[in-house]
Amino acid sequence: MRHIAALLFDNFETLDAFGPIEVFGRLKEHFTIGLYSERGSVVTSSQDVPVVTRPLSEIGDGPIILLVPGGIGTRGLVNDAAFIDRLKTLAGKSEHILTVCTGSILFSRTGLLDGRRATSNKRVFAWAPHESPTVDWVKKARWVRDGNTWTSSGISAGTDMALAFVAELLGRDIAKKTSDEMEYTWQEDPELDPFAELY
Repeated sequence: MRHIAALLFDNFETLDAFGPIEVFGRLKEHFTIGLYSERGSVVTSSQDVPVVTRPLSEIGDGPIILLVPGGIGTRGLVNDAAFIDRLKTLAGKSEHILTVCTGSILFSRTGLLDGRRATSNKRVFAWAPHESPTVDWVKKARWVRDGNTWTSSGISAGTDMALAFVAELLGRDIAKKTSDEMEYTWQEDPELDPFAELY
């Protein structure tokens, strides 16, 4: 059983978090899910959805799968040294790190993506190399895997990445069955990214 620790903050993008959570939440025999924030309070998404979270201190000592969404809230957090330090500590105890949208830019501030391949939301893609120029930012990709770190493009791409992650861990049949049950058309090719050209 693996524990998904979703790190939420005010003005996170709702689907960034809950697209992947929908995937993992359908596989209760394989994953547990926890919603966390720095102090454990109600945080509100960019779409004004309030979410009750637990404090980071309640994350257990065992390995976790860290899920980092993006959203407008990342704009201020990239310069919050204390938050970045806590994020780096969490990454150190993570079996895998999954980021969605500008969550990859936020995570890149830990320095743990330096020299590695990653992607982010194409609408604000120029922001990524500005914040972390030593990351190998991939412009055309639905998601990118580099070692134990998975980064995905804008918003709905996180669901595609989560399904690909499930396929890697549990097999494609389980991932495809999950997408079918969701009535979701899973984009299985990480290099097929029409939004890179649109934006």
